[in-house]
Amino acid sequence: MNYELLLNNSVELWGKVKSEPVFTHSVIGENFYEFDLEVPRLSDSSDIIPITISEKLFNKEDLKVDSIFALNGQFRSYNKLVENKSKLMLTVFVREVIDVNTDKNPNIINLKGYLCKEPVFRTTPFKREICDILLAVNRAYNKSDYIPCIAWGRNARFVKNLPVGTKLNIEGRIQSRIYQKKLSDDEIVNKTAYEISISKIDIIEKEEIITSVELERLKQNAD
Repeated sequence: MNYELLLNNSVELWGKVKSEPVFTHSVIGENFYEFDLEVPRLSDSSDIIPITISEKLFNKEDLKVDSIFALNGQFRSYNKLVENKSKLMLTVFVREVIDVNTDKNPNIINLKGYLCKEPVFRTTPFKREICDILLAVNRAYNKSDYIPCIAWGRNARFVKNLPVGTKLNIEGRIQSRIYQKKLSDDEIVNKTAYEISISKIDIIEKEEIITSVELERLKQNAD
């Protein structure tokens, strides 16, 4: 494994366990489970973030509902077939269970990756500037994670005209957001989106320029 790739995607979280771990899949005989973690914001609100963890990293006592849990890991994506359509799913993959430090920021993420779609800039009715981007973050075994990010204010203005293929360093937090999707004239359902709320963003300079072949692969996989 190229351990430098681990530095491309680093997450540290602590929060309250909101659901019992549920089995999701097995890889080479190792079972993995998913549960929800309620991560406090600096305000009175919180984010509910899906967590994926190996059976080797926890026991039932660690993940009782309402217990406090802390981790180091990575924010990963995968495609899942939902209603005959491929849907991008996001989860925090636990690499290490750590001691809880409630004096520390509960939600930290650092990503290094390539802009793989054109930024989408908009202004809200309250004149707040927002820019959505999709970052392709390389990891081991020639895989990439596709992470939606959102920039605000001066960060939104900074990123809105960057070309696809620009390599970026991003710091921020993982946030969950509830939105409504209209299924029919009579049915509206609540959905949850996950994204990175950017606090700091920089262009990584003096790096090897991404090849046209690699860029095309990242763009196709992002579609």
